[in-house]
Amino acid sequence: MEKTKTKPSIKQVLLRNLAGIFAIVWMCVIFAFSAQDKEESGAVSESFTYRVVSSTNFFFHLDMNDARVKEIADSIEGFVRKAAHMTEYGILSVLLYIWIGQWPMSFLRRWGTAFGAATVYAATDEIHQLFVAGRSGRFTDVCIDGAGAALGIIVFVLLVRAKKLVQAAKARKQEKEARKLEKEERKQEKMQQEEQQETVEPHKEE
Repeated sequence: MEKTKTKPSIKQVLLRNLAGIFAIVWMCVIFAFSAQDKEESGAVSESFTYRVVSSTNFFFHLDMNDARVKEIADSIEGFVRKAAHMTEYGILSVLLYIWIGQWPMSFLRRWGTAFGAATVYAATDEIHQLFVAGRSGRFTDVCIDGAGAALGIIVFVLLVRAKKLVQAAKARKQEKEARKLEKEERKQEKMQQEEQQETVEPHKEE
């Protein structure tokens, strides 16, 4: 017996198409970052990393001087840049995954399509950087971006499933409470009927 496929709601169709539009916008944002030359890109990265370390120092009261903050920022700048790349393509792959959801396909095919599209764009982005002053295109960066794309979809799917489990548990709890309340109401009704019968029976005996 074949399973009946539920037709997506208008809200779901709009959200998926909106995700497709955001995916195109996000590709343009990534292209704009890649169009920055080495000095400009490095300045942005250094400034962001310094602010992260400085904020951490302030909120956790680490009492580090400015020289120490800058030293730590310089040492982790490379990691922050790679993490930023993974985040960029994680967001892109999630947007593509949501958009592709409007066509019926298995999870693996949908995941593979979104992951493949994001990774191909990562490759074209590295080629684009070959023509930017001071920048270079690296295969390792494509691999890092692809890992971010794969991880982004996995995290997104896990969050969606966790949300569904929480909602299902909440619904079961509400249903259980409703049944309990209904049972108590029936019990009270039964007690009231018994009390009425007890008051009626002595009158009959008189």
